[in-house]
Amino acid sequence: MSRKDSKGMFANVLGKLSDDEAEAKPGETTGAGQAGGSRERSLTSPHLKKVAAGVRQIQERGELADRLLKDGGYVSELDPAEILLSSIPDRFAGAYDEAAISELVASMRERGQIVPGLVRPLKDDPQRYQIVYGRRRMAAAQKLGLKFKAIIRPLDDAEAIVFQGEENSARNDLSFIEKCNFAFAQEKAGYDRATICASLSTGKSHISEMIRIAATLPQSLLQAIGSAPEIGRRRWLELVEKWTAFPKAHTVVEELLANAGAEMSSQDRFALALSAMFEKVQAPEPKALPRETIMSKGMKLAEVSYGTAGARMSFAKSVPPEFVAYLAGQMETIHDAYLQEIRAKTTDKRS
Repeated sequence: MSRKDSKGMFANVLGKLSDDEAEAKPGETTGAGQAGGSRERSLTSPHLKKVAAGVRQIQERGELADRLLKDGGYVSELDPAEILLSSIPDRFAGAYDEAAISELVASMRERGQIVPGLVRPLKDDPQRYQIVYGRRRMAAAQKLGLKFKAIIRPLDDAEAIVFQGEENSARNDLSFIEKCNFAFAQEKAGYDRATICASLSTGKSHISEMIRIAATLPQSLLQAIGSAPEIGRRRWLELVEKWTAFPKAHTVVEELLANAGAEMSSQDRFALALSAMFEKVQAPEPKALPRETIMSKGMKLAEVSYGTAGARMSFAKSVPPEFVAYLAGQMETIHDAYLQEIRAKTTDKRS
């Protein structure tokens, strides 16, 4: 039996144990006959679950590594200090601190680095490399004074981002807000939605929502709260809603988080921020907004209103929904064309 097959079998056995535990009733036990009597053991075993999850992670990483090697990559041992970091971070500050990687350091001290990371040669200097994924393993190797095992493969920027996100998504390693921040960082760097979707293995509507969350909440707030791995989409949307509705409470929230002790968990910091968003703000008197009517061949298509909260477009009832859907699908292309036109005008003025 190959090492890969045995690893997969081990993961499947442990997965079956986890499934059996989920089906067992509270307090149910199994008997194991032994000489001189019998022994009962509880089906619930957090240790086995943790081991099973670890084996699955190793298996998934190994499968991704196998694919990269088949596509022309090769494994080498590199000095961690000479590898540049990714230009798009996917974790919050502190994820590579000594305390955060202590278990990984202990594991690599005992067994070495089992699965390689991934690096890409720099375009202007093929003898130097940039990390694509495996930064925690690289930090642990540097802590132990070891070489970092990595697959070396030429990748363009978009390919690197997709592999970086794929490796994390496959292991469900990033928290929801870290994924939001990762998507937002790609957006700011100029990556198109197709690349961002591929890097996080999700659709455009989810990506739009994730980017909106990270764009609405300031980075100082997100870093103060932390990764909050147990806080999911619904509660982050609740925080965004309150953050938008109660701007005068922002100072209170930031002061509370600044004074929170270092021992406070990320989940508790999130709860503290959410609970502090209590101020009720009186809605301002509505003001008449400037409007513009869009016509085509004597037919009214839409009205555009301009206000402090941004522009809004309202389609006429006579406009078919199919046209609205078509326009929505073309919006990214239209926006790209607009940006190109702005850049061209800026270049002309400079010249």
